[in-house]
This record gives sequence, structure tokens and C-alpha cells, in this order.
Amino acid sequence: QAQLVESGGGLVQAGGSLRLSCAASGRTLRSYGMGWFRQAPGKEREFVATINWNGDMTYYADSVKGRFTISRDNAKNTVYLQMNSLKPEDTAVYYCAARLGSDYSTAVTTYFYWGQGTQVTVSS
Repeated sequence: QAQLVESGGGLVQAGGSLRLSCAASGRTLRSYGMGWFRQAPGKEREFVATINWNGDMTYYADSVKGRFTISRDNAKNTVYLQMNSLKPEDTAVYYCAARLGSDYSTAVTTYFYWGQGTQVTVSS
């Protein structure tokens, strides 16, 4: 069973940057598609970004396209989310997840393993 641990969240001013990391243990992520999701208070969990098993295919939510970049290092069993030009509306708990398939997906129901989340707060 894979265990995912997110890190890198924090408080940042609007326009700033953060880099989230998702480290896996217990199972290699090499064959899994991975995703980042977020959940703001009072809202449903929403898709942010996804990447296929070898990193050559990615897809982003319209709200983050051009500002966020998802990447992975299979040798380190880690997935990243580089977040630039952050806005107050990006404030949420960010979760990484692994799906039982090598391709990518925007559908939260296709993800099997989830981390505990890391808080990102963007002040105006």
C-alpha cells in the first residue's frame, strides 16, 4: 500500500510562489498516474493538475493553467507542483493522489491513494 506525504505548503503573499512535494513510501509510483487536487473551506475537492506515469503528458485546470507546473521524479518517488503567481483564490488544502493506471485523469474517483494534505494560504 502506498503512503503519500505532501510538504511545502505555507503562507505566501499574492504573486508569490510555492513548490509542493509529494513523497511516496511503501510502493513505487513509477507505474501510476498522479494528480494534485485542492479543497477550500466549504467547497468540494477540485482537480488541479495531473501527470502520466513517465511525465510526458500533463493536464491542468483552467484556473491554474500557465501558473502551475506538475512534474515527477520517479527515481525519487516524488511528484511536485510548482505554483507561481499565486492568487488568494488558490488558498486551500492541497492533496496529491495516485491512480491505479499509468495515464492521467482529472476525475477524483479514479484515484486510489491520497495524502493527508498541505495547507496553502495566499494573502492579498
